[in-house]
Amino acid sequence: MSRRPKSGPPAPAPPPETRCQLCERLVQQTSRHHLVPREEGGRYGPTVELCQPCHSSVHLLLTNRQLARHYHTVQELQQAEELQKYLHWIRRSRVERISNRRRRR
Repeated sequence: MSRRPKSGPPAPAPPPETRCQLCERLVQQTSRHHLVPREEGGRYGPTVELCQPCHSSVHLLLTNRQLARHYHTVQELQQAEELQKYLHWIRRSRVERISNRRRRR
């Protein structure tokens, strides 16, 4: 006599993946990044969805003033010289989280 396994509730579905607009990787979670920082007048301006490592790295490597004046589109951020080494690394990585590396001001 064979036993049938007990049927329980179905396993929860994995969270849907979304794409980071900077590194273009599929990730589990993104956060909203103001292309012009709120401190620089971008409170109601355009936003993009970035994975946590990209969001943290953008704010680590670029000041709010630089973001507002020079890097206020995703295409400009992708071309930023300060981010090239990071983007090369993260695009080959499966990292979902990086500890908070923002500079203390």
